[in-house]
Amino acid sequence: MIFFSDMDGTFLNSHKEVCDLNWQALDAIAAAGHQFVPCTGRAMSDIYPEILDHPAVRYVVSANGAAVTDIATGKVIHRKDLGHARAFFCHELAEGRDVTFDIFADGCCYTPRSQYDRLEEFVPNDPFMLKGMLSARVPYDADVRDFMLSCKHIERIAYYWRDPADRDAIEISLLIDPTMSCVRSYATNIEVSDAEATKGDALIWLCEHLDIPRTNAVAFGDNINDLSMIEEAGRGVAVANAEREVRDAANEVCGANDAGGPGAYILTLLGA
Repeated sequence: MIFFSDMDGTFLNSHKEVCDLNWQALDAIAAAGHQFVPCTGRAMSDIYPEILDHPAVRYVVSANGAAVTDIATGKVIHRKDLGHARAFFCHELAEGRDVTFDIFADGCCYTPRSQYDRLEEFVPNDPFMLKGMLSARVPYDADVRDFMLSCKHIERIAYYWRDPADRDAIEISLLIDPTMSCVRSYATNIEVSDAEATKGDALIWLCEHLDIPRTNAVAFGDNINDLSMIEEAGRGVAVANAEREVRDAANEVCGANDAGGPGAYILTLLGA
């Protein structure tokens, strides 16, 4: 059996911590000889080392499915980059708009310093989210296009917006191109990847790579970027705090992230 789980809003509580029930579930997964795969929109560099060091974890899906990393070797064993040309297009859409422009590249997340210094304006009412965003992003001072040219693998792009008009204009332009995926993990962001760089596609690829039937895959999620994973797993489980679309697509609904819902579900499933 293999377990895939989103991190923020799902396996992590609102304080961005792993609760005791979820740690117990990781221990039970390892004891049973199964695997747990963090499957997140975060950059690889922003996944908690304590999770990566757990014996239940061997593989990680990061950047919404753009990269699958083997922890044992530290190598990306599967990738679907957005690439430079489409990243330049995304940047053109951001110019003149009051949005952030986050570049997920080479396993890290980079933000222009002028926007990094204003992040509180984009997430004004969530100190835990703001703290996480500040620690996850590397600010830079170079010209954005020049900086992107210095990146080897551009995995995805993210915008945070304040004015819905900016969101709508960007999304309309993005949706014209069928080679790109446009989802979100928070109410005020847009996440852009290659159309085949989804959590669901990564789940399919890793199950095939490990020769594990997808019927033996359990996936947990809460937001729109988790939908593909919920739909492709043999058992898709939404946390109680999930978006309605995710709950509707799931086979089952477990407890909320702040109640250790995924951990309680796993422990019951494994009889631990």
